[in-house]
Amino acid sequence: MPPRFETLSDAAAWYEAWLSEAALPLWASAGVDPAGGLFQETLSVEGRPVEAPRRARAQARQVFVFASAFNAGYGERWLAVAKAGWARFVQVYRRPDGLFINRAAPDGTPLDTEADIYEQAFALLAMAALQAAEPSNRQLAVEAERTRAALQDRRAAGAGFRENGPHPFQANCHMHLFESAMAWETTGGRDWTLLSNELATLAMTRFIDPRSGALREFFDADWQALQGKGGLVEPGHQFEWAWLLERWGRARGDAAARSAARRLFDNGLRGVDAGREVAVNALWDDFSVRDGAARLWPQTEHLKAAVVLGDEAQGLCAARGLAQYLEVPARGAWRDKLMADGRFVEEPAPATSFYHLMVAILELTAHLRAAA
Repeated sequence: MPPRFETLSDAAAWYEAWLSEAALPLWASAGVDPAGGLFQETLSVEGRPVEAPRRARAQARQVFVFASAFNAGYGERWLAVAKAGWARFVQVYRRPDGLFINRAAPDGTPLDTEADIYEQAFALLAMAALQAAEPSNRQLAVEAERTRAALQDRRAAGAGFRENGPHPFQANCHMHLFESAMAWETTGGRDWTLLSNELATLAMTRFIDPRSGALREFFDADWQALQGKGGLVEPGHQFEWAWLLERWGRARGDAAARSAARRLFDNGLRGVDAGREVAVNALWDDFSVRDGAARLWPQTEHLKAAVVLGDEAQGLCAARGLAQYLEVPARGAWRDKLMADGRFVEEPAPATSFYHLMVAILELTAHLRAAA
């Protein structure tokens, strides 16, 4: 049975033990391919590798996870894992233009040589975490600037960027680019601050509906939100943008951003199923349930947004809801999809979820240490 936390301190202690004792060791061993050197895309809930093509986002996120573990004081050995992963990632995924391809085979053979902005955002986030671990290594700042500069060819009219694929005008890739720009602000120079300011403004003026305060996902070329089937509202992204805008608003002393963050958070709560204590996948634009299943990642976003906004009751709800996903045979792995009827889908644990878990746990533990 998953734990029933009484306080956020209880939750923080439990998640920190899970991270340091189980998740980091498992994904640093079974989660690394000894033949190809890349991180595994998935592990079974028994902790065994399951072969799959290796997405750039999964590789970069794992580099971020292990570098962040070092930065948070969980041990020097995790930096070695991050650095080895980054070296192999650059070798396999880096294109001559400074961007990174989307996907490769386990042996490093390119499978998709396009370079989605979503993938670049996580490469930049990984570089920021490595830079924080080794501040004297300025080569990472040079490489990050090269990637940022290469993205300028993807500029959309007015502001923002055009993504590859069927939805070129979308919020999601900008969300992670915003996160990465903020991560680079302290060490990367003025261009990163300008980028984060631009993306915060784009979110508040275009992505967020002024009437409902909800974050919309897909837009036309003029950044007008799509309606009907395109009118998707994801509780997880309401929480994720709330976390980002609250942090940005605090740093800038921007009351409007912080107000938008609180409204996003409140809208995200409209997608929380109180019985299961989970945030569902999607709502319609009238906030009725569109998809009552619940993936793991929205639970981490619920948790970190509740913590940063000081809502202890919702933090406990999210911590309890998330813990049930971690009840698997191999401690340190997880389940990804909880169906509306309360059953989990039997499938491997995606490596990409570790990024979400790591950020939520670090937010939780850092908040409690600061309050102590």
